[in-house]
Formats: sequence, structure tokens, C-alpha cells
Amino acid sequence: MMLTGVHRCLVFLGVAGLLSLSAAPQPGSVQAKSAAQTASGLSAADQRFVKEAAEGGMAEVELGRLAELKGSSDDVRKFGQRMVEDHSKANDKLKELAAAKSITLPEQPNAQQEATKDRLMKLSGADFDKAYMRDMVQDHKKDVAAFRVESKSGRDPDVRNFATTTLPTLRDHMKNAESIEPKVLPGPRSSGTR
Repeated sequence: MMLTGVHRCLVFLGVAGLLSLSAAPQPGSVQAKSAAQTASGLSAADQRFVKEAAEGGMAEVELGRLAELKGSSDDVRKFGQRMVEDHSKANDKLKELAAAKSITLPEQPNAQQEATKDRLMKLSGADFDKAYMRDMVQDHKKDVAAFRVESKSGRDPDVRNFATTTLPTLRDHMKNAESIEPKVLPGPRSSGTR
């Protein structure tokens, strides 16, 4: 069978199309996984960690400022001040890292963190202290766990180093929050025996 010029062109385009389809990354393939990485070259897990660390850091600063203003306990106000100072420093380091890796960081905390802030803004006095410190204990437990995982299994050495160097401060925050929380909880402070 003799192919005309038009037929040859159609056959060529069909073969070229099939070849391009077979060259496309298949889900789960190495090519698809590398395509999931951004221009930053970070794995999806490292990207998620950086994004969540940025959101969490911003939330800690905002909530710390709130504690400085609304806390009725001197311990709570001092803890809030420490959150502002320490997390502002960590946020600055994370911004430098993000700039070096061409990562766009979120501009504000996530919706859940904003809801926590809104809830705390409605409280005052001992009610604020109690709720804020409870949130700080829970939040820092999650943070310590996330930073520990990233410090051990993060793929990018710079992101892993950020997690490793920030982790001791977060552990200290958690211990500090755990020591303040019982002081602001209502009820007798006995050893449990009566």
C-alpha cells in the first residue's frame, strides 16, 4: 500500500503522539515523583514541613502577643513574651531558608490557628490563662514531634538542619508550658491525697 504525503504526515503524527504518551511520567514513577517537587527541589514532605512551620511560627507570635496583653498571670505574660521573641527569631531563619530554596511561605497562620486566636481573644483573666496554656502545651507537643521527625528524616539538609537547631528551643517551650499550666488551672494544688 502506497502512502500519500498527507497519509505519511498523519502516520508520523500518530506515532509521535504515541511516543509522547509513553514518555509521560506514570503515577508513582520516579519521573512523576520528581515532577511533584517544585523549583525548590524539596520533597513534598519537606515542603509541607516548611509550610506548617511557617504557619505555626506566625501563630505562636500572634498568640504570644495576645498573652502579653491579656494574661492575668505574670508567668503567662512572660511565657507569651518568650513566644514572641523566640518564634520571631525562628521565623526569620525560616524566611532566609525559604528565600534560598525559592519557597513561597504562607502569609498568615492556617484557619485552625486563626480560630484558636479568635477563641482566645474572647477570654480574659484566669479563663484566658487556662485556655492559652492548655493550647501551648498541646501545640508544643505536636511541634516537638514534627520537628523531631524532620530532623531525623528530612531529605533536604538545610531544612533538616533548621528542624534540628530549632528543636531544643521547642522542647524548652514545652517544658516551660507544662510547668506553668498547673499553676493556672482551677482547684486545689495538693498532692492528690486527702
